[in-house]
Amino acid sequence: MKKKVLYPAIAIVFLMTTVSFKSDFFEIAKQIEIFTTMFKELNMNYVDETNPAELMDTAIKAMLNDLDPYTKYWNEQDVEASKIRNAGEYTGIGASVKTVKDKIIIVEPYKDYPADKAGLKAGDEIIQIGDVIVADFKEDAGELLKGASGTKVDIKYKRQNEVKSTVLNRREIEVKAVPFSTLLDDNTGYIVLSKFNNKASSETIAALNDLKAKGADKIILDLRGNPGGLLSEAINVTNIFVPKGELITTTKSIVKKYNKEYFTKKQPADITIPLVVLVNGRSASASEIVAGSIQDLDRGVVIGARSFGKGLVQRPKKLTYGTQLKITISRYYTPSGRCIQALDYWNRDENNKAVRIDKKDFKAFKTKSGRTVYDGGGILPDIEMETSKYSNITTSLLRSNAIFDYGTKFYYANQQKDISNFKFTDKNYEDFKTFVKQSNFSYETPTEKSLKKSLEIAKKDKLDQDISKEYTALVAAIKTSKEKGLETHKKEIINLLTDEIIKRYVYREGLYKYYVTHNPEIAKSQEILSNKSKYQGILK
Repeated sequence: MKKKVLYPAIAIVFLMTTVSFKSDFFEIAKQIEIFTTMFKELNMNYVDETNPAELMDTAIKAMLNDLDPYTKYWNEQDVEASKIRNAGEYTGIGASVKTVKDKIIIVEPYKDYPADKAGLKAGDEIIQIGDVIVADFKEDAGELLKGASGTKVDIKYKRQNEVKSTVLNRREIEVKAVPFSTLLDDNTGYIVLSKFNNKASSETIAALNDLKAKGADKIILDLRGNPGGLLSEAINVTNIFVPKGELITTTKSIVKKYNKEYFTKKQPADITIPLVVLVNGRSASASEIVAGSIQDLDRGVVIGARSFGKGLVQRPKKLTYGTQLKITISRYYTPSGRCIQALDYWNRDENNKAVRIDKKDFKAFKTKSGRTVYDGGGILPDIEMETSKYSNITTSLLRSNAIFDYGTKFYYANQQKDISNFKFTDKNYEDFKTFVKQSNFSYETPTEKSLKKSLEIAKKDKLDQDISKEYTALVAAIKTSKEKGLETHKKEIINLLTDEIIKRYVYREGLYKYYVTHNPEIAKSQEILSNKSKYQGILK
């Protein structure tokens, strides 16, 4: 009820902070007056005591959620967190964590940082920080882990149903944009670029120069799982491999001042070295700008799976009391003119879900040398790999934490002396399927959603009794098909399970070392790069 009361008024308040007031000033003033009087009456007369800050927070979130997932209200803590992400340095415990209901779960401890030195492992559940019981803390408990470098904090955590204690010694954490690079046996340089903070281009150039000094004559740039970051660094990273003055991306908006073209401004490091860029469904935003421009300029071969399709541009707008509104202002386009954005949040379906453009409606574009490429959101690789894809069931397994939780189970049930030759066997996979079944994992297919919608319509038309047998049969057939899904998409699921398990034993650095000799995308990249005619043939 509170959302319905406050939603329209708050929407207008926030529109006032942008250029959106345009010519409808009277309507804005009217809505502000309505909101002011309504908010006053609500807080003075509501049957129970109200919390104005909570009411306002609920209203703001309700409004913004109806736009797109990237337009966000940032409080002072959020603003500070954004600065840290972009700077590449912060003070903390050195671990990726997630807050789930009444506990904080360690997702990944970073090697030799405080969480790791204190003995914390992925899957550990932090239940107490100092004197604070996490379950009783109403705000973001993760904030309690932060503090000045050198300060200590007592931690209680649960592991395999056993409560343990440890002490964390906070310190400055360096977040590397390039966490790993190495020279492969065939003189291929392999560079992992994991994020686009303000060190992305400088660290990529340093890795490239180091590898070339060691004999690298071809390069693999791995952007898989890279969620993006700074636009300027996306331009600079692309500039490493393409000449000065090349158009990299265009932003388009209904607000004229946000319509811009972004060109490379520096002298490149190497415009001739053969290049492969790896992407997958978790490569987004700045990663897609790099992959899309490399593809459109025919500068390298893109391998993997269609990227995420996050082509909406955000800009922070300062509000009062140190808060900000991170607002979507425009869309990204590749040099050929393709829109990167995959989902349309402004033309939703009957269930109010953002729609994806149908494949039959994809438009053709031309690269610099005349190759045909298509839009449709994200970047479609020149060579698609089954192991890079994320089917509906795989995405659901990731969201439900089934793969993460099985990684925890596997780690404590299996000792691995030589992880370099690890193989997730068919027997292991059968165990995983049993684990999934016992965890009551479920997901809904697009077919099921449509079928439910059809049944609702049939009930309104009083036809549900006539089709009940057919409906039941279809539901049973879909259930059987879903159970087969774990087998149908076995390769991509095993690939993710392998990644999760390897990290448990030898950290992320060890995972990258494992990739060098076991990863199918890297093997395919080496195959293409080592065959000059095949490489050039793809780009012509």
